[in-house]
Amino acid sequence: MSEHEVKDQFPFSEEGAQQKPQDTAQEPAAGEEEQVDAVNDEEPATAEPVEVEESPAAASEDEQREDVQRLQEELKQQKDSLLRARAEMDNVRKRLHKEKQDGIRFANESLLREILPVKDNLERAVEHATQKEGEDQSLLEGVKMTLDQFERMLGNFGVQPVEAQDCTFDPALHEAMGQKPTEDQPPGTVVEVMQPGYMLNDRLLRPALVMVAQAPQESGNEGVGES
Repeated sequence: MSEHEVKDQFPFSEEGAQQKPQDTAQEPAAGEEEQVDAVNDEEPATAEPVEVEESPAAASEDEQREDVQRLQEELKQQKDSLLRARAEMDNVRKRLHKEKQDGIRFANESLLREILPVKDNLERAVEHATQKEGEDQSLLEGVKMTLDQFERMLGNFGVQPVEAQDCTFDPALHEAMGQKPTEDQPPGTVVEVMQPGYMLNDRLLRPALVMVAQAPQESGNEGVGES
């Protein structure tokens, strides 16, 4: 079949064949137009706020930070408690050491207090024997030697006599047995020691029994005028 015969059998031209599909694609179907209009008529939906959830990594960091702060606070409290306990232990150790030393220094306090009257009797015996003449001097010398030895023994244990004679009366060391009027000493001065006192190291073992000077009382008006 020749080209002319084909054209005669199919009378449409090539340009018409190419334009017809384009016209078909450009014209929308009736159903599609209605669907597009319906979409355009719909109102836009309101956007709702979206909650942003915290990521697990951020929450974990916050928890770790809180744990660190809590542990630091607990560590500070434990350190303070340790320092207080250490200071208390130091005070207890010092107090026990002082009590131990005092116990050693004053362990014989009761014994020495009981021995002092024996020394007093020896001193009285020596004083009484000295006042009498013609007595056995060898016996007197023996008692004096015993008394000296006694005093040395007391000194080895830390016992020392309390100064009292001609000293100002001190109620912490002296015990007044009475007052004695005198012009030789100012008032308040110890003029007589009736029994010596003693110190054990730096503690009073026995106070000294003393008489304290008193200003003599002025006598009444002397003489009476003649009437």
